Amino acid sequence: MNQKIENLSKKLVEKNIKPSFQRIKVLEYLTTKRNHPTVDEIFNELVIEIPTLSKATVYNTLDLLMESKLARIVTIEENETRYDADVTNHGHFKCDLCGVIYDFPVNIDDLSTDSLKNFKINEKNVYFQGICPKCLDNIDNNKDKNKGK
Repeated sequence: MNQKIENLSKKLVEKNIKPSFQRIKVLEYLTTKRNHPTVDEIFNELVIEIPTLSKATVYNTLDLLMESKLARIVTIEENETRYDADVTNHGHFKCDLCGVIYDFPVNIDDLSTDSLKNFKINEKNVYFQGICPKCLDNIDNNKDKNKGK
């Protein structure tokens, strides 16, 4: 067994999760791809290597990973659920044009929550949407090309 798989297996065992091949592969996908995938993206990629994989297994594995704090859910838009293996405090920016989600550092604990002092906060998320630099460059380049016509 290679070192990476062994480490992922240990992570699962530490969280009292049986390290099945499917669970290890889902966690490996999340930790190596870093693309905030949907269930469909994870399933479509892994079913090539694991033909017996079901979407239910992917969903159940993601639920286990979230319960054990090895992954978290990213819901920037209501109809789109994505997953992230980086469970540290950070923000997410989704480009409205290309759909890529970027991580960015943010000190979530510095955000003022005084108006919620009588509430129990279970989770803190920071989400932004807009246009990424790459897409902005493409827009500017297309404007420049169209000026000459």
